[in-house]
Amino acid sequence: MEFTTVLFYIFAALLTVSGLKVITSRNPVGAALFLVLAFFNAAAIWMLLQAEFLAILLVLVYVGAVMVLFLFVVMMLDINLDILRKDFRRFVPMATLVGAIIVIETALILWHGYGATTTPVHDLAASVAGATSAMPNTRLIGKVIYTDYIFAFEIAGLVLLVAIIAAVALTARQGKDSKRQRVSQQVKVRREDRVRLVKMPAEKVLPEAAASEAAPGNTGAGTVGNKA
Repeated sequence: MEFTTVLFYIFAALLTVSGLKVITSRNPVGAALFLVLAFFNAAAIWMLLQAEFLAILLVLVYVGAVMVLFLFVVMMLDINLDILRKDFRRFVPMATLVGAIIVIETALILWHGYGATTTPVHDLAASVAGATSAMPNTRLIGKVIYTDYIFAFEIAGLVLLVAIIAAVALTARQGKDSKRQRVSQQVKVRREDRVRLVKMPAEKVLPEAAASEAAPGNTGAGTVGNKA
């Protein structure tokens, strides 16, 4: 058995275990971290298959962006786990049925792609690799995308553009209680619009107030004496 085969079995076993832990973990943060581990193992398997572009793309996009967003949302929200587990058993039969259908479809695809071929897959792959051995992997993917699948690539870009515009339009709507920042009004603001200077006359101390401040204890006695 070759060393690459041993590495494949190790990464595949770790990928399977981490995938099971994602759906069986009771802590959402732990499930997200196990999903990150599953992505790393999948990227390692792609590296063994000499698909380094897909491996790097998986790590950068999913592990570096999507999973960080998932972890941020899960850790910032106060999720009540009891409410999430309340109706879990009710969805088990439907989830089992959907999972069984996915497994059967995957098995049929693999059998049709590998078991039902008259020519061995590795011989066919070797012939294709010999024809494009002088071209790097990333350049080969770009050539296929921009030649054979250019229409599908443009449609996917158009769909993503529509999604971005829809997200901006939904967040930019004005609500009753929402406040928006108007940059044009902030730039045009003047000092007189924000600060008002008020001129007040100086305070004058009356003679009676000055006498009371000078002798506060004898004010009442002096008043009574003058009245007498």
